[in-house]
Amino acid sequence: MKKIKLLVLSVLCFSLSTPKSEACTRVVYKGPENLVITARSMDWKDEISANLWAFPRNLKRSGNVGPTSIEWTSKYGSVITSAWDIATTDGINEKGLVANVLWLVESQYPKFNPSTGEKGLTISAWAQYVLDNFATVQEAVDVLSKEEFAIVSDYIPGTDKFTTLHLSISDATGDNAIFEYINGKLVIHHNPSYTVMTNSPTFNQQLAINGYWEGIPGTMSLPGTNRAADRFVRASYYIDAIPQTTNTREAIASVFSVIRNCSVPFGISSPTEPNISSTRWRSVSDQKNLTYFFETVLTPNTFWVDLKKLDFSSGASVKKLDLSNNKTYDGEVSKKFINAKAFTFLGI
Repeated sequence: MKKIKLLVLSVLCFSLSTPKSEACTRVVYKGPENLVITARSMDWKDEISANLWAFPRNLKRSGNVGPTSIEWTSKYGSVITSAWDIATTDGINEKGLVANVLWLVESQYPKFNPSTGEKGLTISAWAQYVLDNFATVQEAVDVLSKEEFAIVSDYIPGTDKFTTLHLSISDATGDNAIFEYINGKLVIHHNPSYTVMTNSPTFNQQLAINGYWEGIPGTMSLPGTNRAADRFVRASYYIDAIPQTTNTREAIASVFSVIRNCSVPFGISSPTEPNISSTRWRSVSDQKNLTYFFETVLTPNTFWVDLKKLDFSSGASVKKLDLSNNKTYDGEVSKKFINAKAFTFLGI
């Protein structure tokens, strides 16, 4: 017991001393009658340009890192949220698989060596590769664990910030997996119980922190700061505390309330913590009913996309829902997507 307390204390001290990084939260609700819902917040220091895209099956893709880039053809259609139309940050495919990328400052990727013929995939397409190719978490784990290609990262355009991400995926059965590159090695955390992910520290340390708080009644005390470790604890507590219901409307509302509780107030700033990040947008994916909900902090409405109303067939058009200039939508918006040329994933 003493060793466990020392471990938790050391992890807590680490999380309190780590500099602030860009922040996000991801949480999965598992309700009765196979209702699975994944929510995430996108927290970023500066404005992040996001648009929604609908990609059909049979799109030809490239890893976009030079002559040894991997290539693939999408098996499944998907609805995704882009960042600056150069990367997929979040999305759901037609089989109910959800992928989310979040910031993890501890990420260290293996050195990419194309001179040896090593295959590579730009980190900006990491989530899209998963959505294009897999129907379940187990399928993705089986393939990605073979490490048949390298994840290749680079600096965010126009900044001195090197992109360091980890990837979470969940499927319509409620299975979950977290992919992190620590000290150049791929670490996969695969378990249906891994329903929450935030940012630093690494996922195994987040679990240790949460284990400490599980012994304290959440109705009496919960950590309330916007630090990643505290958001992890709040999300873990509230996603289990909200009602178990077969009423999809109520379940979606409950999950939205959890992800909003873990969000960072818009416009908040601190002279002693210059990298504090406000929540920019939130998504909620209903993996049973294949519906993707979305809201931004600068528009008054939540809207949603019914994937069953989109054409994902081979040869169908790529479509885009433009969110620039704070465009406002409400209700179901599948008919408001317009034909567009697919964006190019930022590579090297």
